[in-house]
Amino acid sequence: MKRIKLFEKHLAEKRAVKIIAGIDNFDIDRVKSVVIAADKAGASAVDVAADKAIIEMTKENTSLPVFVSSIVPEDLAAAVKAGADAIEVGNFDALYKKGMRMSAMEILDIVKETLALIGSSKVFKCVTVPGHIEVAEQIELAKALEEMGIDLIQTEGAAIANAHSAGARGLLETAQVSIANTIELVRNVDIPVMTASGITTTTAAMAFAAGASAIGVGSCVNKLNSEIEMIAMARAIVECAPKAVVSEAKEEVIA
Repeated sequence: MKRIKLFEKHLAEKRAVKIIAGIDNFDIDRVKSVVIAADKAGASAVDVAADKAIIEMTKENTSLPVFVSSIVPEDLAAAVKAGADAIEVGNFDALYKKGMRMSAMEILDIVKETLALIGSSKVFKCVTVPGHIEVAEQIELAKALEEMGIDLIQTEGAAIANAHSAGARGLLETAQVSIANTIELVRNVDIPVMTASGITTTTAAMAFAAGASAIGVGSCVNKLNSEIEMIAMARAIVECAPKAVVSEAKEEVIA
């Protein structure tokens, strides 16, 4: 079975969890710890930077589907050749830290160029819809991506969230933009939506309740200081996802 089938199965069951190492995380030892944490936690996929050595290391250390994120079409095409199970135009947090913003038109141009470069490849395709653009423009972009054959849309919002409070209130303030964007996109497109950016154990269940078929979780795992801590947090995140529904027919067979 192709690796991506696991993610697609969890996506259809609206309980997928993607653990993100970071689009700009090229520390192979640290990425390895995130990969191992995702694997041991029973996540649905792991997301790494567009680097051949990192992709190869990831595939050696887990049987989970491997997402590769970048905003460079050539890097995404190279990732497909290196064995990525899914490519993603997105995870823009590294850009926001530099004061950069991506427009809807820029996203579409990157997607078009990427699709042209990968040709007939059947790789799974995901695109992040920038959380800083107006909701109406997000919806328009999402619909255009759906028409282009994109398999999954990821939301975001932490970069523009106005979070000032401590504790649980601060976590809610950080995630609310991405969750609100999820609600809007789920209402307007048929392809599945993944909520990311500011998602933690406090807010993961809210994302699924808002209609997300998946969540993407990065900093609350990849910023931890040890592999043991990463494993514990990744497991806690996975536990927040809805449980798989076992059909009556399957239950009878088991019985």
